[in-house]
Amino acid sequence: MKKGILACLLLAGVVFASTLRADVLVLIHGYLSGAQSWDTSGITAVLEHAGWHRAGIFAASPSGIQLIPSPGQSTRHKVYVVDLPSEAPILVQSYQLRQILQAINELSPGEPIVLVGHSAGGVVARAALVRGGARDVKALITIASPHLGTYRAEQALDATDIPFPFSMVTDFFGGETYDTARRSRGLFVDLVRPRPGSLLFWLNNQKHPDLQYFSIVRGETTIMSGDYIVPGYSQDMNNVPALRGKSTRIAVGTQHGLEMIDGSVIVNLLAEMK
Repeated sequence: MKKGILACLLLAGVVFASTLRADVLVLIHGYLSGAQSWDTSGITAVLEHAGWHRAGIFAASPSGIQLIPSPGQSTRHKVYVVDLPSEAPILVQSYQLRQILQAINELSPGEPIVLVGHSAGGVVARAALVRGGARDVKALITIASPHLGTYRAEQALDATDIPFPFSMVTDFFGGETYDTARRSRGLFVDLVRPRPGSLLFWLNNQKHPDLQYFSIVRGETTIMSGDYIVPGYSQDMNNVPALRGKSTRIAVGTQHGLEMIDGSVIVNLLAEMK
């Protein structure tokens, strides 16, 4: 396993700095995912190999934010993984993320924080930053995030927009996937392509904090066609009106899900940050 991780790092051209400049890394999962996605993809193993150790999992629950600590809390370079209700609307998730960031501020006062968001998690992170209260954040890295929305959300809304009484039939025969889509309608509304009155139209025109922004975009060409979930132009924060020219774009030729190579890219970016 360790040899495989090292080979992946070498193929990605990872350069390890003698002193990594960020101290707290916060990983934010995407839709229909959870904290485990960073482990199953191999990303946390890559981070561990580079000196970034798991400090704990922050989980949102009806009773509030709970921390499941890990031994890495005592290390210099810490990784926290969050577990948010991924079917919930963006602002619900961003509120809980802000609570988590405030808890991290209390645990590690004054330490710089880097946020990494996959898919919808990148939009959740931006919403949390714009709404304020997230101190000490120095950078945001997003991976395949629909900053300018995705037609897939519109398709999902169309598929679940069935009037009564016909909806009773689909509720009965639709199955688990249909039920999940129905529960996620609030999130899908937030991820439609920007138009006046939509969440992304509002978010993309808000003043963003003065941070370092990095967009990991699926696609190997300059056109960057994207993946089967989010088009390439939507993954690039340079296309957000409030962030034009402010994001470094990195093309990674994989599909939408997290991959071990993403861990290598993250390590490189951490080493290069100012």
